[in-house]
Amino acid sequence: MRARLYQPSRTAMSSGTAKTRHWVLEFAPDSAREIDPLMGWTSSSDTQSQVRLRFDTLDAAKAYVKENGIDVIHFAPNKRKPNIRPRGYAENFANDRKGSWTH
Repeated sequence: MRARLYQPSRTAMSSGTAKTRHWVLEFAPDSAREIDPLMGWTSSSDTQSQVRLRFDTLDAAKAYVKENGIDVIHFAPNKRKPNIRPRGYAENFANDRKGSWTH
């Protein structure tokens, strides 16, 4: 059984980091998908490809993999540097603003 272990990235539609703190163990498909001749739907007899396990920590995921003898490919997360400006948006309306109001 092959699987991949990764930390999901944030969605493209949000700047938040919700649902990106846990680790996901996802199994690779063992067989190719087939097209049903009657309906045209794609199907597979492999049920492991539908399984997605979530772990709170990387150590817990590695312990599970070791205990069950799963061949895993580990992908390290690419962490983004937070874009935090001092005072941020509130600086536009501050009373002690040093620059001129441009708009």
